[in-house]
Amino acid sequence: MLKKFALAMLSLMLLMGVGASAQARSLDEIIKSGTLKVGVLPNSPPQSSLGANNELEGFDIDVAKKLAESLGLKPEFVMTEIAQRVPFLVTDRIDICLGGLTRTIERAKLISYTVPLHTESMGVLTTDKVKVTNWKELNDPKYTLVLIRGVWTAEFLKQNLPNAKILYVDTMADTIRSIAQGRADALVENIEFYMPFTKNYPDVKWNVMPEALNTGYDGIGLAQNNTALRDLLNVALYNLHTSGFVNQTWETWFKAPMLVKVVPSPYF
Repeated sequence: MLKKFALAMLSLMLLMGVGASAQARSLDEIIKSGTLKVGVLPNSPPQSSLGANNELEGFDIDVAKKLAESLGLKPEFVMTEIAQRVPFLVTDRIDICLGGLTRTIERAKLISYTVPLHTESMGVLTTDKVKVTNWKELNDPKYTLVLIRGVWTAEFLKQNLPNAKILYVDTMADTIRSIAQGRADALVENIEFYMPFTKNYPDVKWNVMPEALNTGYDGIGLAQNNTALRDLLNVALYNLHTSGFVNQTWETWFKAPMLVKVVPSPYF
């Protein structure tokens, strides 16, 4: 799995025309520049997306602005797709990355993480056409599960639903479209991030299964060994958590409390 993941990352970096040996900007260089280069997803509401005025908005955008402000910097947003997040960090295209970056062992061998910014609890989104009462019933070759390329859930599905077929797509909008069009039967993921796209298909009878399968902890990604930047971000994140800013911003954009809240710790 790791070998395939590393090869995929290398291939993408070569396609971008950037060598894998790029050196990340140090904390001193970032401070002197006055800007913090932040990778965000361009089409993933309510995390981040282009709004009516063609300006980025969402939970990640508000957090990044507040975080940069607390560091005395201005955020410079760089739009990345999900599969580009790790390569963009490795090749120094960005200083940090948000975008629901779940901490995994495979990614941690390539990049570093801050303490958790938020959690994401996995659930199942399907329609009334799929007659199952338990998520484990999806472990059947007659069912097709849709998944975005590059997300950690791929390993979860291989381990827990190995008999189901997998349809890989590129964006969150694509996942919901594939279910609405009947090309896939269900999505097993953090449903909170995908639900806004279901509004585009009002004739579909959507069904969210009530059971939470797993809770992941999402940190802010940055280049490996950039410990000075990581430690500074951890201090800033502790302040954003204890002030209530993170949870309040989450509720503003997701219209509900975080299912499993992050408990801030002064130790990291």
